[in-house]
Amino acid sequence: MIANALPVGIQDNPRLEQWIGFDTPGRVRISTGKVELGQGILTAILQLAADELDVAPSRIDVRSGDTASTPAEGVTAGSMSIESSGASVRLVAAEVRMLLCAAAAHRLDCETRAVSVRDGAFVRDGMPTGLDYWQLAAALDLTRHATGTAPLKPAHERRLIGTNLQRADLAGKIMGAPGVFIHDMLPAGVLHARALRQPWPDAEPEMPDDHVVTAALAGAAQILRIDRFIAVVAPNEAAAERAAERLASKLRWSGGQPPPPDHASAEHLRTRVAASTTTTRGEAGAAVVADARSLKRSYTKPFLAHASIGPSCALARFDGTALTVWSHTQGVVPLRAALAKALHLDVAAIRVIHAPGAGCYGHNGADDAACDAAIAARARPGETVRVLWSRADELAAAPLGTPMCVELEATLSPSGLPQTWTTAIWGGPHVRRPGANGGVNLLGAEALAGQPPRTIPQEMPEQAGGSGMRNAWLPYAVAQQTVHNHLIADLEPRTSAMRGLGAFANVFAIESFMDELADAAGVDPVSYRLQLLADPRARSVLEKAAAMANWQAGVRSGDGCGRGIAYSRYKNRAGYLALVVDVRVDADVRLERVWCAVDAGLVVNPDGVRNQVEGGILQAASWTLKEQVHFDGGRVASRSWDTYPILRFSDVPEIAIHLMERPDDPPLGVGEVAQGPTAAAIANAVAVALGVRLRDLPLTRERLVAAL
Repeated sequence: MIANALPVGIQDNPRLEQWIGFDTPGRVRISTGKVELGQGILTAILQLAADELDVAPSRIDVRSGDTASTPAEGVTAGSMSIESSGASVRLVAAEVRMLLCAAAAHRLDCETRAVSVRDGAFVRDGMPTGLDYWQLAAALDLTRHATGTAPLKPAHERRLIGTNLQRADLAGKIMGAPGVFIHDMLPAGVLHARALRQPWPDAEPEMPDDHVVTAALAGAAQILRIDRFIAVVAPNEAAAERAAERLASKLRWSGGQPPPPDHASAEHLRTRVAASTTTTRGEAGAAVVADARSLKRSYTKPFLAHASIGPSCALARFDGTALTVWSHTQGVVPLRAALAKALHLDVAAIRVIHAPGAGCYGHNGADDAACDAAIAARARPGETVRVLWSRADELAAAPLGTPMCVELEATLSPSGLPQTWTTAIWGGPHVRRPGANGGVNLLGAEALAGQPPRTIPQEMPEQAGGSGMRNAWLPYAVAQQTVHNHLIADLEPRTSAMRGLGAFANVFAIESFMDELADAAGVDPVSYRLQLLADPRARSVLEKAAAMANWQAGVRSGDGCGRGIAYSRYKNRAGYLALVVDVRVDADVRLERVWCAVDAGLVVNPDGVRNQVEGGILQAASWTLKEQVHFDGGRVASRSWDTYPILRFSDVPEIAIHLMERPDDPPLGVGEVAQGPTAAAIANAVAVALGVRLRDLPLTRERLVAAL
């Protein structure tokens, strides 16, 4: 029997019992280290398990994100949950079903192929046998390692995979069930804490006089100071918030190194000292025809905030020896390890439990809020401490998405097709998650004494998807490509993972440049791309999106209306996406229609995939048209919705999504597939509408006026 390739989830957590259990009669426990961030993955994982086990979905309890009881699967990121954890659960479920069927056949004294399963009960010759999973599971050794030898169900035998099973988590969230979101977790006697932020690394607090502090606390709160970490603690949220605001207005900071006032400019990145690498692919010294001409353009994106509608929140409790933390973190295991380093505790003494937050688009403030709560809880043993960040904290203190500058140059054949292509990228770190590069990387921990030295951020390796170089390599056929990557490791303020990492800026630049090259060659943008696309799946999504929009070569509107197209395959190995947009430009850019084709391989839950793609389109549209962090004196000044506007419900366009049918292919990640193509398609449509190309994001009214 040929074994299936074991996903990294099983390689890291090889025992069957780490994934599955039959502890309660009539119930199946499925465990995953990935967490629900609004993407619907726990429902999809449930579907995979239920189909392979032949049990009703209602029998399955999915446990996730608990360092005490679920597999260690790192961070829920990179559009890898279904590819890795989903694939692991599916293989484990198939193997356990095979083992239990063999046990039932042995009990019935028949061949295994004579036994089938109906909702966990064994059937022979169409008749019930009186045996079921729960009777036989007790004798099955689930501590054995998974082998991957069980065959997976073919498409025609699946009942649940590929269907719109209702999301398991939505009912409680929609109906406001108590405790569903971490923000609603209010155990009896909980204390509320608010940390006062260092304005920049290594800043030292200058505390006001005692009588000023006493007046600020107004008798309703207490001050907590540990080294440079300062917080107020109160028995209710309102008192903690008032005391924090009053004390912050009196507190002064000195020392450290404030960021320079001009650091916010993406173009300024080129002047910074960087760790630079150069990589070339294709034909070394590719021949260029004598009369070849070249085209060179630069594209930029600014600092971006995660701007979650619900600010970061966490709870923690320290009993004197053990610390329990509840957080909407993307990675319970990395957070536990980072907290152990920061607080000088044994990892085994810390338990981190995931609780749903208000959505997540990368490394936001969740881990930092958890660190705040853990520091405060350790100072108040036996009491549960809750930390809720302010809106200003969420927009200014959480890690930002780094600005990027992408410079592209192509040498062109007489027909206008690129022969060589050079990409130069400047940007700050994309990955400063807890534990990344061996560092703690928690904001509150930076204020504590005795911390490990800061580590230097690195480019994520390509086999892990890359970071600044993510999607820097062309999906198009070009004889030679060269990428120069310039990582500015000491960029301030702090930057870390934002949805798509470098793919957003890189695809925006590449697909904008492709339209410029097509225009220079006098060729329709769709036809131009098809001449350079060899992958039939890539061609299919591009042709499908064009057909959905009734794209006509040579007809792209004008006079304030424009139509644009873009294509990408996320990380050049995950989901494929092409989309067409219609925009109307007057005082602002308005996105009116979107047609999108997606190839996600095997689609477990079509509605879930559509939700992910639609959400990605809307967020990318917000980044493209509105979002930009503003600074004053080197510090973040956009600390409210007035100064950091996002896309509103009234701005939402009509969106049509088509999912390509590929039930026999492996699933491909789609959580971040829409970011870059959306930005490029909008920019391409605006160029058509105005007759002028904008290459710097966001495409605001001020930039439209300047361009015209």
